Amino acid sequence: MKEITLQQSLGEFLRATRARLTPEQVGLPSQGGRRRTPGLRREEVAELANVGVSWYTSIEQGKDAHPSYQVLDSLATALRLSDDERRYLFLLSKSDEMEESEIYKKISIGLERTVFALEPNPAYVMDIYWDVLLWNHAAEFLFRFPSYSADINPKPNILHQVLIDPLKKERDSDWETQAKIAIARFRADCARYPQDSRLNEMIEKFKQESELFNSWWPRYEVKTVTDCHKLWNDPLIGELEFEHVNLQVSNCPDLKIMIYTASPSTAEKLKQKIYL
Repeated sequence: MKEITLQQSLGEFLRATRARLTPEQVGLPSQGGRRRTPGLRREEVAELANVGVSWYTSIEQGKDAHPSYQVLDSLATALRLSDDERRYLFLLSKSDEMEESEIYKKISIGLERTVFALEPNPAYVMDIYWDVLLWNHAAEFLFRFPSYSADINPKPNILHQVLIDPLKKERDSDWETQAKIAIARFRADCARYPQDSRLNEMIEKFKQESELFNSWWPRYEVKTVTDCHKLWNDPLIGELEFEHVNLQVSNCPDLKIMIYTASPSTAEKLKQKIYL
């Protein structure tokens, strides 16, 4: 049962990505007229990847197929996958070897001191469920987290905050775009543990609670978190500027340290607000 589920996930991803493409985008001649299905046909993908149509069909249908590295690489090229999507494809193909995640929940003293030493730069630690396990005062202010306590339960959840919290929608004029990016990043994280029961329960819950998540999740958009420049308009202290960096804990890759390094002027604003 486990392997069939994984093969079905791989097939769904391939169907979703070929549905986004047109023959013209991949260098195939347009046949004119209305096509019965959106995007490329299976035969066209098989031709572009130089694989048999029946073989490709069996992969898409979630049958007991184990495509080689060469086949996956050819499919990734044929479907014009981005680097993030390519990584996701290979994770799905190998994920039958991955067991359900055992999340390392205990935060070390060293990690806790590091996060608080970063003040006034907002910083927090989150796990693969996007639960925030540790955060400093600057992050508490910027992201409207509750006052930090190691015993607080449930922990704040970033995806829930983005999708469900009405304050997030009110504060962010570009909320829908940011929410779609968050969904794509969450999918990238989920690929490592497709059989994790809590992750799957979260996905079903978000489908019920968020219309945007329910409509966007089946598109199989994938993005990974990258270092970037961020501008933030906080209703309390105005324009803020950060360099966003994310790090992994060396002995626990399921934990990410999210750091927002403030510009000098932003740091001064945060200091005045935090240390009043």
